[in-house]
Amino acid sequence: MRTFYYVHTGHRIGLDRFRRASTILRALGDDNITLLTSDFRISHIGKDFGIRDCVGIDVVRNIPQIAHHGDKLIFDSDEANPLMLEDMRNFFSTFIRIADKKEDTKADNEILFSPYLKGEGIYNGVAVDDKYFADFEKTTKVSLFFGDDDYEKDLEKHLDLFSEINPHLQLGFYYFFDYEDMLKKSFTHTFEFEEYDTMVTKSEILITSSPQASLECLASGGKPIYLQRDDYENNFNELFTKLNIPIMQNYNKNDFLVILDTINNRKYQKLDKNSNEYTRFLKEYLLS
Repeated sequence: MRTFYYVHTGHRIGLDRFRRASTILRALGDDNITLLTSDFRISHIGKDFGIRDCVGIDVVRNIPQIAHHGDKLIFDSDEANPLMLEDMRNFFSTFIRIADKKEDTKADNEILFSPYLKGEGIYNGVAVDDKYFADFEKTTKVSLFFGDDDYEKDLEKHLDLFSEINPHLQLGFYYFFDYEDMLKKSFTHTFEFEEYDTMVTKSEILITSSPQASLECLASGGKPIYLQRDDYENNFNELFTKLNIPIMQNYNKNDFLVILDTINNRKYQKLDKNSNEYTRFLKEYLLS
């Protein structure tokens, strides 16, 4: 019996789920879990994220080509329809689903990991790596992380929004070479993909459309501003409102400048370290 962790990734949806999966797998330690990704490119550098065994499988329907009936699966994706989900619950002896939507409900034969839901067989919380919970010197005033993906080059369409503040730009994983070169000319300072942790921990203010980066910035003592992209779901907006993380909608420059002008008066809520809690919860089911 083996354990797998499937995560939906790709050049049209980014790496947020992958970054969260890496956090959870590092916290679990060497528990012989194979990470399956829907993108081969990121699977090739999984070891750089502390993942011992990472395999690209292209599409979610390929999971049964690697896994066998009775294996265990952590599933982080919105690709599956209700019928496919039920098939997976029946195929795997343990089925743990990462659920970001408040309207999600728990089936009898699954375990949930959710920032909104509570109850038997549900872990209520988020996953942020312990390494972000420290006192960091904030040497960068403002950084911008639009996301690891920008297939439609939406950032280029909204460069004027950031022209007055000249933030440091965190480059994304799936940016095309010509696009990356153009962006480097549009920003005075840039962080390379490999400098992501430095960017998160050293930025006083982080403007980002990445929910995971928002939480990591908050944990590290920074001031995140969540940019709700049109091509991203708004699953985290209610959580961010509770944490008092400002949310910028529709690329509205006036609203954005108001957020910046008042950010030092904003009372961000504190995140607590919880890796021991969720690893204990997950291991209860994975090791049983």
